[in-house]
Amino acid sequence: MQSWPTPAIPTLPGRGPQLRLHDTSDAQVRPVTPGQTATMYVCGITPYDATHLGHAATYVTFDLINRVLRDLGHDVHYVQNVTDVDDPLFERAERDGVDWRDLGARETQLFRDDMTALRVLPPRDYVGAVESIGEVTDAVGRLLASGAAYVVDDPQHPDVYFRTDATTQFGYESNYDRATMAEFFAERGGDPQRVGKRDPLDALLWRAQRPGEPSWPSDQGPGRPGWHIECAAIAVNRLGVPFDIQGGGSDLIFPHHEFSAAHAEALTGARRLARHYVHTGMVGLDGEKMSKSRGNLVFVSRLLADDVDPAAIRLALIADHYRSDRMWGDDSLSVAGARLDRWRAAVARANGPAAQDTIARVRQHLADDLDTAKAITAIDAWAGDAIGGLGSSPDAGRDIAVCVDALLGIELGR
Repeated sequence: MQSWPTPAIPTLPGRGPQLRLHDTSDAQVRPVTPGQTATMYVCGITPYDATHLGHAATYVTFDLINRVLRDLGHDVHYVQNVTDVDDPLFERAERDGVDWRDLGARETQLFRDDMTALRVLPPRDYVGAVESIGEVTDAVGRLLASGAAYVVDDPQHPDVYFRTDATTQFGYESNYDRATMAEFFAERGGDPQRVGKRDPLDALLWRAQRPGEPSWPSDQGPGRPGWHIECAAIAVNRLGVPFDIQGGGSDLIFPHHEFSAAHAEALTGARRLARHYVHTGMVGLDGEKMSKSRGNLVFVSRLLADDVDPAAIRLALIADHYRSDRMWGDDSLSVAGARLDRWRAAVARANGPAAQDTIARVRQHLADDLDTAKAITAIDAWAGDAIGGLGSSPDAGRDIAVCVDALLGIELGR
């Protein structure tokens, strides 16, 4: 699957400190320790609707991580999937009277356009569920052969399920107790009431063909993939295990990331799928989480259609710490727009305070679990001094503009 164009990234001289990120499984901030090539997998969209600000906040967060790793001298092998086979896609297509493949292609292209506007670096591998069917069926067959999976006793619908106890470490990624797992499993796409399962938490690997649903051939009979095995197969086959960073929103911690890790670990014998499990907080509106089920979404494409500067959208999304749950308010864009204007006015001045100390602070703050709020404060302070007439460096504006572009992904026009 085609991704989107790569924005130019200017190069900053020097290097910042080692990146440290919060790991969900260990509940602490730890150093990220990649080799020459850093490896990162971030779960992609289910393309049945446009990109809302919750999506955008997640992908901008991992774009910042990508940029920091590159600034540290690493190549980055970034992989992202597209879940273009799923119930919400089929339901929306039926509601709208369109082919599910056409709907998926349209919304995926809209997502590409949004990411291009927000200057998000594209993944090296951008892989749809449909194009990875062969990888999934191979993985399901191997899990069945090893005893990590089983077929339910249902001649009409012989679905394949993963055994929750197939790995001894199951549950280490989320650290949730059984009651919390059961709650989230029921809320987030699980089927605890499915007759024939050995454990209510066992996760679907292969859904046997139903009338009116698309299906593909496999050794297990015609059907389609479960959600978690898709990401496990795509990640393992492109990055190997363990890779450096598995990422997504905090609503993916369980069941999606827990089971994706368990599937991959059962397939490979690895102890951990990823060295770091990194999760972003939720973006809310009017006091509630922003979600399609609530209908309280703010779409990136609609903001762009209203001629909102995409740099202001991006700056508003990173104003708070990535792990915090935060609210999008009426003033979010106005505050970001005013800040962007000040920064652009400051870098446009003929002279300003020498930029080296500010760049060092920005690097330091981003290396400290991506503390964008403090990084922004450092740039605010420089801009205030520059606008106030302090400093005599003719290169300061250019240097700050390069820093903001390279590390924050925001162009200031100099």
